[in-house]
Amino acid sequence: MKKSKISIQDICAIAIMAAVTAAMAQISIPMPLGVPMTMQTFAVTLTGIILGKKRGAISMLVYLLLGAVGIPVFAGLSGGLPKLIGPTGGFLISFPIMAFLIGWGMELRHKKGMFTLMLVLGTISNYVVGVIMYCILMKASVITGFTACVLPFIPTAIIKAVLAAVLGLQIHKRLAKSLNWV
Repeated sequence: MKKSKISIQDICAIAIMAAVTAAMAQISIPMPLGVPMTMQTFAVTLTGIILGKKRGAISMLVYLLLGAVGIPVFAGLSGGLPKLIGPTGGFLISFPIMAFLIGWGMELRHKKGMFTLMLVLGTISNYVVGVIMYCILMKASVITGFTACVLPFIPTAIIKAVLAAVLGLQIHKRLAKSLNWV
């Protein structure tokens, strides 16, 4: 079994993408039913593409831990455990899963359609976890959760995924050579 080591370059890349996610979270548009439209999912998608499944998931765990201890990295310069266990916390909690799935798609990108499939599954995982937590905490129906948390975001989710894929693939290609990443 091959032993996996994390290099200083990996640690730096993980930290940079956690910081990029924190910065992108500040680009936020309040929405009527309480779920803001942010650029966080763009950053999470970018993270998975650039860093791959393992480093991408670790980066998002770092991001969540920073926010959980109160560092204002979430939307609206907020932080703290209540954000993770509140009605929109499921969207945040899903970030490591989302980055992992999209990063896994990077490993499978040479198989026809697998990158796109994993990109879509990563995005869907964000919505599923987010809607479930929203519905439980708000005592809302799945229809209400879907209407508040998914429907208004579909057009921008597609745009963000496409832009992150185009940009991320270019960045990954350049970094992969110099850092010996797959």
